[in-house]
Amino acid sequence: MPAEPEHDGAGDDSRWSPIDSSEWHAARDAVAALRDVLIAAGMERDFPYLRADLNAFGHGLIELGRVSPHTADRLAALLRKSLDCPQEVPRRVDD
Repeated sequence: MPAEPEHDGAGDDSRWSPIDSSEWHAARDAVAALRDVLIAAGMERDFPYLRADLNAFGHGLIELGRVSPHTADRLAALLRKSLDCPQEVPRRVDD
């Protein structure tokens, strides 16, 4: 009977972890940035289901969860205000 080939675990899809993927880290970083803005706006308690996730294809997703109509109105107002603010484009040092 032939011997089983030995594996070092490298490239073994059965050992894949979402925590090791760049998509997971991007989703987590986006949630952290959104969380910080929601805290600054006093809306952190309005998004109890906010979390980073990956779909079945490994694409990063941000789960906002259900929100009340009042929360949706406040979020829309916050976004409107941000669009009304003049945005400065940072200049590169070598320009």
